[in-house]
Amino acid sequence: MGSEGPHEPVAVALDGVTKRYGDTAAVDDVSLRVREGEFFTLVGPSGCGKTTTLRLIAGFEAPTEGTIRFGGDSVAGVPPEARDVGVVFQNYALFPHMTVGENVAYGLNFADPPGGVTRGERVAELLKLVDLPDAADRDPESLSGGQKQRVAMARALAPGPDVLLLDEPMSALDARLRERLRVQVKAIQSELGITTVYVTHDQEEALAISDRVAVMSGGTPEQVAPPRTVYREPATRFVAEFVGDNNVFTGRVVDARGDESADAGTAATRDDGNSARGEDETVIEVDGRRFRIGLGDRDVRPSPAPGDRLTVCVRPEHLRIGGDGNRITATVANAEFLGETTRMTLDWGDREIVVRTRNPLSGEIAVGFDPADAHVIGVERE
Repeated sequence: MGSEGPHEPVAVALDGVTKRYGDTAAVDDVSLRVREGEFFTLVGPSGCGKTTTLRLIAGFEAPTEGTIRFGGDSVAGVPPEARDVGVVFQNYALFPHMTVGENVAYGLNFADPPGGVTRGERVAELLKLVDLPDAADRDPESLSGGQKQRVAMARALAPGPDVLLLDEPMSALDARLRERLRVQVKAIQSELGITTVYVTHDQEEALAISDRVAVMSGGTPEQVAPPRTVYREPATRFVAEFVGDNNVFTGRVVDARGDESADAGTAATRDDGNSARGEDETVIEVDGRRFRIGLGDRDVRPSPAPGDRLTVCVRPEHLRIGGDGNRITATVANAEFLGETTRMTLDWGDREIVVRTRNPLSGEIAVGFDPADAHVIGVERE
């Protein structure tokens, strides 16, 4: 999981936080650090604990165990209105009997506008920030879904909170609008430099806008890391399969770190006739086929040894039609045209292989991948 350096200020810290409802742990021993000014996203499937974690930070729920700190100070017993947080909900929660400007100014009934400006100046400033400069006198019901969400965000920002919490704010919007709005949300967060904790079930959204991502499962984070690390180097099988398409293989190690005495089966051959398999490679056998896995300088613990079970993943974009080296011959079962690419599902024995190509194919095809493009998820001693 991700870690903070010794000099990076922490805005929100969770230490061993658990929330139980009866015998069920919705959040289970969660420890997280959200840095000041960071856009931090909790992502995962329904029921994974991400929204409950957000509610614990906001103060809408109290932890059964553990401690939550803001800037190093415990907020145990501190009510939501005293935590200096702004919250944007999934359903907007705008007041229908108020104008847009009155909705934005609502939080200023309990706190003075930051920066010594007037209420009217603060409202105008925020409506301009969310690209609705002329909407102050409009009825909320006259707005589109995306406009309502931006008003809700302006209202949450009005008192100048230290932390902004967003609970699946775009889930009710269509895909095109979600893409536009997430760019705006990230731009607003970057301009203000406000610490933000964002909850979503949309993996693409999480990868697109976050500084770091916590992938949640079963009430606890499986991995906390920058988006590129989560995508390219998933820490667990769950992360590998949840975040985007992936091909996961588990096989028995038959040759570890370039033992030249072993038969690599499908090992590539250089022009001089010698094996191209280097000293940093491991060979695994999956359903009777052997594949080379490049470890390079990656820290794989424990180091694979013959007889171990090794789980690796290869992203669909790293599979090449007719590729050399690690080759699989499979039958096209389904093809989905996605615009820039075609997502093809192949039948390989009793398992599916996913590959992305520019043009759809049919029948039996061969695909291959470079050993360096296989990421090791785990090693199990036999």
